[in-house]
Amino acid sequence: MTSNFPVRPPLRTLVACLVLAFSAAAPAGAAEAAEAAAKAPSAAHPPAAVAHQAFEREVDAFLKDYWRLVPEMAVAAGQYAAAAQLPAPTEALRQAQLAFAERWLKRLQALPAKLALDAGQRSDLALLDNHLRGLQWSLSELRSDQWNPSEYNVANGFSELLSKEDFAPLPKRLALVERRLQQVPAYYRAALAKLKEPSPMHLRLAIRQSEGALDTFRSSIPEAAAKAKLAPARQAALLRHNAAAQRSLEQFIAELKALDARQTAAGSGRDFRLGRALFEKSFGYEIQASVDADGLYQRALAEKAALHQKMGALALGLWPQLFPGVAVPTERLDLIARVIDKLSERHATPEGFVDEIKAQIPALSAWVTAHDLLTLDPSRPLLVRETPAYMRGVAGASISAPGPLDPKGMTYYNVDPLDKYSPAEAESFLREYNHWTLQVLSIHEAVPGHYVQLLYSNKSSSKVKSLFGNGAMIEGWAVYAERMMMESGWGSVNGQPSPEMGLMYAKWNLRVVCNAILDYQTHVLGQGEAEAIQLLEREAFQAKTEAKEKWHRSQVSAVQLSSYFAGFSEILALREQLKAAQGPAFKLKAFHENFLSYGSAPVKVVSEAMLKAAKAAKP
Repeated sequence: MTSNFPVRPPLRTLVACLVLAFSAAAPAGAAEAAEAAAKAPSAAHPPAAVAHQAFEREVDAFLKDYWRLVPEMAVAAGQYAAAAQLPAPTEALRQAQLAFAERWLKRLQALPAKLALDAGQRSDLALLDNHLRGLQWSLSELRSDQWNPSEYNVANGFSELLSKEDFAPLPKRLALVERRLQQVPAYYRAALAKLKEPSPMHLRLAIRQSEGALDTFRSSIPEAAAKAKLAPARQAALLRHNAAAQRSLEQFIAELKALDARQTAAGSGRDFRLGRALFEKSFGYEIQASVDADGLYQRALAEKAALHQKMGALALGLWPQLFPGVAVPTERLDLIARVIDKLSERHATPEGFVDEIKAQIPALSAWVTAHDLLTLDPSRPLLVRETPAYMRGVAGASISAPGPLDPKGMTYYNVDPLDKYSPAEAESFLREYNHWTLQVLSIHEAVPGHYVQLLYSNKSSSKVKSLFGNGAMIEGWAVYAERMMMESGWGSVNGQPSPEMGLMYAKWNLRVVCNAILDYQTHVLGQGEAEAIQLLEREAFQAKTEAKEKWHRSQVSAVQLSSYFAGFSEILALREQLKAAQGPAFKLKAFHENFLSYGSAPVKVVSEAMLKAAKAAKP
């Protein structure tokens, strides 16, 4: 399972939707004003205050340019000035993007009075620097624009505009949609021209997701046009442009299928694996942890061994009641697998799967409030829905959250429908997401996981930390939320810890650990399917359907699977450091809310700030 954060994408995704609508000259105003102010501080505006204000103006100037650079991200963030733009991903565009990154790196480095910035602004500056350097690396070295055609998908931008009811009346939004529609044919022509021996795995993912995107043109836009009751001439023009956009997407799909057939016959196409050098670089920019990729891998191997030991003890305790009179297996992994398999018989029906998820949300919210773990915001709704077709094919569940500039936006808990499965596959899926693990899934995705963390992030005083959030922090918090809930007693029976929930939570936590192992072994060590399935089924106790889909996910993504364990292990370490330092003064709720107040900053950045503040507060 994963999460969708439209304004917080991995760098590989960001590059795919970059657009250009600004001149080659750096925008004037903020830097000059900052320099003048720094040279002439007044009594009313001491140097620190001047530097603070200058930096905020510089951030605003950067964002103004950035929204023109990435209008699709701007719409997701709640900024609509360039919502009608959909420039084609040409080579000229890539060169202009590189120039943008270089120009802003120099401009931010030259910002006067940097040393007078407060700690929060210094970390904002570091985040922007990392973001721009990662962008340069993606554009010049990774070059996924050439081998990953799944980056070329326009459906989300249209869906965002159609759903933003608080932004503007439907007729006005459809005017923007119509202008975007006219740019779709050129977009897909440029996308095809970019591709050079794409990875077969990413090519097939692109075909699948693009076929899902056709629903936007076949159904969503015509239905919106009918609902808006446009004048006949305007509706006819909109539908004409929509039909042309649909044809261009259909042609794109046909060309991808033909390319796939040619590559299959020739045995060609880029390996989906990044390899050590690219993986390490991507890990550094995207994860921003206190360890490198190899260090995290070694940490995960050690944690896997510790979890196996813990799970063996829990399984041994459950064995007599589940298998009375039956000899205990001599092999620990066999013992754990047998107990998990038996417990997994308790699960929802295919028809009741989504309803069970819906019922969990209010129960989880009530628990968080009753146990004083966090302050929740009941004014911000969460809607459980089927995952839109154009988003399927990577993970079975996700959160789509509004951007920080969209205060009234809806958060969606996306769940893939089970109709894609055969009866046997559906049974395998439901055993994986059984009575216990389905609860942990909703903790992770919803309360107090992604849904809650992103609401806090959107309220952060730092625009940079909210908009350019760190994926490892976001995923790490969701995994930490699972631990938090278990420690508070969630899943207990008559006030006593439930060994069933204990074992199933450990299994779930093991998947987080094995995500990182799978990611590294696939992209760096070059493991194949047989080795991956052995890890997932034998050592992580995952059902066949889950293991098969996780192997697919490891092929079409890289580094993201490492983010869960990276973020979680560092959040947990920070908590334990603060508990040791503060002793009886440590308050769990205060720790949670203080941590979340930093937006979606890297855990390393938050840790440094919180530990420093704790040290300063000591008498």
